[in-house]
Amino acid sequence: MQIIQTLPPASQISLYVLLALIGLFSLLVFGWQIMILQGKAMQNPDGTSDDYHEQKTHFGIAFADVFLACPASFTAIALVFISPRWGMYLLSMIAFWFVWANLMTTATSLKFENPKLTLKWIIVFPTGIFIGLATILWTVVNFDIIYFL
Repeated sequence: MQIIQTLPPASQISLYVLLALIGLFSLLVFGWQIMILQGKAMQNPDGTSDDYHEQKTHFGIAFADVFLACPASFTAIALVFISPRWGMYLLSMIAFWFVWANLMTTATSLKFENPKLTLKWIIVFPTGIFIGLATILWTVVNFDIIYFL
């Protein structure tokens, strides 16, 4: 906890906001992917559907999110408060996952589906990119305090 206390107040507040956003987004992804694992076809706001009966890769993605990415996100959030340095290490990996996975789905949606850019589409597709990039930027700005103090 000493690492968090040595951060400037603005960095502490932004860290808590980022942790809340990561937690909420991970809960959203977890719930969505659980339904896919249960065999439900989920409609996306760009007109596609996530149905592993039609596209087998959706089962693998859902499995990875439910059993790896989301638990790692929740673990990182907990570790930030229990063992901050380990939490920050894991949080950096989670940020990369958010950027990569959501960039992949956003680019696919834009290239192949020509979606209407509604608020729902923005929440479903590129929000994870913004959260991941904000976390990476926060880590770069506070790098010395996090890893060398």
